[in-house]
Parts: sequence; C-alpha cells; structure tokens
Amino acid sequence: MDKTGPKHKTCRRVGAPLCGRPNCPSNKRPYPPGQHGRGRKRISEYQTRLLEKQKLRHMYGVNEKQMRRYYERANRSTAVTGEEMIRLLETRIDTVCLRLGFALTRSQARQLVSHGHVSIDGRRNDVPSAQVKPGQTITLSPKARNFIFVHEALEVTPEPPSYLYRNKDEVSGTLSRVPERDEVPLPVPLDERLIVEFYS
Repeated sequence: MDKTGPKHKTCRRVGAPLCGRPNCPSNKRPYPPGQHGRGRKRISEYQTRLLEKQKLRHMYGVNEKQMRRYYERANRSTAVTGEEMIRLLETRIDTVCLRLGFALTRSQARQLVSHGHVSIDGRRNDVPSAQVKPGQTITLSPKARNFIFVHEALEVTPEPPSYLYRNKDEVSGTLSRVPERDEVPLPVPLDERLIVEFYS
C-alpha cells in the first residue's frame, strides 16, 4: 500500500527527487517543509542511517514491515546484504513494469498489477510485491495495452536497463538476468550500507 499524504514531502525532507520526476518540488526547494525547514541542524549518525532507509522505502513505495522483511531475506542470502535488498526490490513486479516503461509512475505500475492487468509467463498476477525471476516474461492484458497512460509511457520512457528486454509491439518484457547494483537506475544516490547498519 502506498504511503498516504503529500507525495513529495519525503523528497523535500531529504532534499532530493526520490520520486524520479523532473518537476519534483525538491529541485526548487531542497530543504525540509515547514517553517524551520531552512534552519541548519546537526544530523546524528542514527538520523543519517534512518534517512537512507526512508529514501529507499520511498523510492520503492514499501512500508516499514515490508522493508524489514526485505532486509531479513537479504541478510540470509550469501550475497552482500545491501545489494541483495536492492535486487529484491528491483525485481518486484511493479518495479519491473515501471522499468519496462509500461507506466510513468510507480503508483500507475502498482495499479496495473493490482487491477489484474499484468501476467508473469501467461499467469495473471495481482500482487505488486510478487518477485519476477530471471527468464520470466511480463505481459499486459489486451485491455491495458489500450490505456492512454501505457501508450504515453512507452513513447517517452528510455530503453530499459540492460537486465531487461522489452518488446514494444507486444507490450511485453523479460527479466534476462538478476541486476547488478551499478545497473539499477535509482533517481538519487544511495548508500545501502547505512541501511544495513540501521537494521543490524
């Protein structure tokens, strides 16, 4: 479920466009909202770690409970914990739809999935957090292919990252392989090691 409230409040708080949109208010006002937003504050180590964690949460639109679950799963794997966390978030079905250019925003991508317009290997999936495995193909329903925002997204979005293959004509895409950390197109720089420190 998406975080309710002003969409750009977290972007303003961290002073960066976490939403990835060029018209984000944080580009014009890169300081926290409110009357004390411009005041200089010393940030503690805890706050620095918390801020990185909030940035990641906001970028992928997950709640705190989900975030902790991703950390625990990543921590159990043999890979580098922070990188594995990002990998898990990046291979969520809503994120894959966004990266493939089937939607302009994360909320649109999530809506496509939750309304049952997305299939993995021909099987309909309406859970935005479902994991896409390497080799699996994502397709949109015939109805969704005619949505105006899907047409717009396919026109304006750049080519997907190299770990994804997109077929514009069929409005489908395949996760070719697991993404490497430096290939993930995050809207702002992120130090995932601080997030691991926050949870450990």
